[in-house]
Amino acid sequence: MELTKTPAPPAADDDAYQPSDHERERRRFRRSRKRRQTWTSALCTVLALVAVGAGAVASPGWERVRSLFLDGAELRAAFPELLKGFWLNIQMFLVAEVLILVLGLLIALVRVTRAPGLQPLRLAATVYVDVFRGVPTLLLVFLVGFGLPALQLQGTPTQPWVLGVIALVLSYTAYVAEVFRAGLNSVHPAQRNAARALGLNQRQTLRHVVLPQAVRNVVPPLLNDFIALQKDTALVAVLGPLEALRAAQIKADYDFNYTPYLGAAVLFIAVTIPLTRFADRLQQRAAQRTWAETGR
Repeated sequence: MELTKTPAPPAADDDAYQPSDHERERRRFRRSRKRRQTWTSALCTVLALVAVGAGAVASPGWERVRSLFLDGAELRAAFPELLKGFWLNIQMFLVAEVLILVLGLLIALVRVTRAPGLQPLRLAATVYVDVFRGVPTLLLVFLVGFGLPALQLQGTPTQPWVLGVIALVLSYTAYVAEVFRAGLNSVHPAQRNAARALGLNQRQTLRHVVLPQAVRNVVPPLLNDFIALQKDTALVAVLGPLEALRAAQIKADYDFNYTPYLGAAVLFIAVTIPLTRFADRLQQRAAQRTWAETGR
């Protein structure tokens, strides 16, 4: 006769956890305090905005500022050109981002490797990072945008936006390479030793153990770099491509009104603020994960 196990009866509702009266009172107090703090923060924010707005409106030059920077008709007339130019900013950002990620990771891998035969590459990578992190991005845009075509080399790009992307890639790759290198060094050596003990070779250890952890650790700082990159695409305007800042400048010079600059700023803010909040959320999740894993 075959015996079958009888499933255990479900726990009675009486055995479920029930907070005590004191705990319920503490929870009510915390909820009440949180609501009170939220309302206080909102009220203080509104009062501060009202005070700033009232001070600006009451200033002697408000009418001139409003006519030069807050002209709604001028903004509506310039917005189509601004939006078209901002699309070029987005394209430059996307192209540069992909190149920066690939090149930055390669340079970081070269710098952390200890193979004796790669010493010349490590030295070249170190010099590259030191030099291009020290050169201001705007100066690099000038040097690449005007210096590279002056060499008259065969195959040299002539489109200003391409030259601007090259300059941005050269500048930001140096920063991103250091971010990746910090992430690679943050993986504990015991992880590598455990992988090698399980039979993984050096390449497999790097691919399956080290890189996934390193990339997860550096996602928030990488997003901060790319937020800065999105804004710095406006620097390419000095080379002449019709991106958002250049379109605003042309419109402002034609009508002697600076409202298009404000419109271009609003377009950049519409992209950077969501990215900033997303980066903050990732940093918060990373901190919570670290606390859960280490208890501190």
